[in-house]
Amino acid sequence: MSKTTTAPRKKTRTSALPLDRILVGNCIEELKKLPSNTVDLVFADPPYNLQLDGELHRPNNSKVDAVTDDWDQFDSFAAYDAFTQAWMSECRRVLKPDGALWVIGSYHNIFRVGSILQNLGFWINNDIVWRKANPMPNFKGTRFCNAHETLIWASKSEKSRSTFNYDSLKAFNDDLQMRSDWLLPICSGGERLKNNSGKKVHPTQKPESLLYRVLMATSHPGNVVLDPFFGTGTTGAVAKALGRKFIGIEQDKTYIEAAEMRISKVRPLSPDDLSTLKPKRAAPRVPFGTLLELGLLEAGTKLYGPRQKNSAEVRADGTLKCAEQQGSIHKMGAFVQGLDACNGWTYWHFKADGELKPIDMLRVEARSQLGLN
Repeated sequence: MSKTTTAPRKKTRTSALPLDRILVGNCIEELKKLPSNTVDLVFADPPYNLQLDGELHRPNNSKVDAVTDDWDQFDSFAAYDAFTQAWMSECRRVLKPDGALWVIGSYHNIFRVGSILQNLGFWINNDIVWRKANPMPNFKGTRFCNAHETLIWASKSEKSRSTFNYDSLKAFNDDLQMRSDWLLPICSGGERLKNNSGKKVHPTQKPESLLYRVLMATSHPGNVVLDPFFGTGTTGAVAKALGRKFIGIEQDKTYIEAAEMRISKVRPLSPDDLSTLKPKRAAPRVPFGTLLELGLLEAGTKLYGPRQKNSAEVRADGTLKCAEQQGSIHKMGAFVQGLDACNGWTYWHFKADGELKPIDMLRVEARSQLGLN
């Protein structure tokens, strides 16, 4: 199973990269020019190959502004698969060993994309369902309303330790684990870029809220984010605001012009506002016995499981004793629950002012006294 970490990895030199620039041209050819193992994260919004046949009209006979551009036209599934394998292979090459890729699609293409992704050696961490808060209805009434798109988050390989800011995401989500179904609106209103005629500049412009969550979840300030299908620059705009570096690739001059103007107006957040929570597992290690050495706990103190269901007594050597068994806080936590393993720091509690409090609070105090914060 792929491992994830929130601690920034060793930095790779990026001086040779065209940072905060839009490369003009075919995405595959431009990707080939980038050095290997230099990019932290890829966000790809490739053509969906929608295979639209004819115009689509609303019940009032007005025309729906659908995706009919040449860049979404492919002669066959085989042609689309070959295109997907080519750009995705190059993305994998330029990713650092611990890098990761996000790719978004609909039912038209995401299953083909996912298969190719796995065949190339990527390791899927999650698939995300983007539930659209305001989806376009199915005007013909012949199918379900298509109210979601799917994102795949994959590490470069099974051994990659991809960035995942779990603790920050949990705080972001009111101390609840962030789920894999995201309710976000489609791009509309003032965020939607339009030309002088009032028409959409790009038919599939993604909302900044989507990229905000992706970058906050799986990158750090200063990381290099590559978007091989840059369009009107949503990835670049959000990356700049969040203190990330971006590389965009785009061949349509109208999109490029709109993207450059859009990004030029973005004001980056201050570095102080961009810091993420440090995960507990990344904090300096403090043995349980240190709590006794510092006088934060005493031998003979009684510890309790949640709701005082189980109890154990602290020994002078830093072990716990329960019934006739004696061992570490982890082993005894597992023993009383009949489990193979247990995190004793979160399971065991001490009494203070008539309330149960986790011993992990004492570990935090120990780090403070030892100057390890």
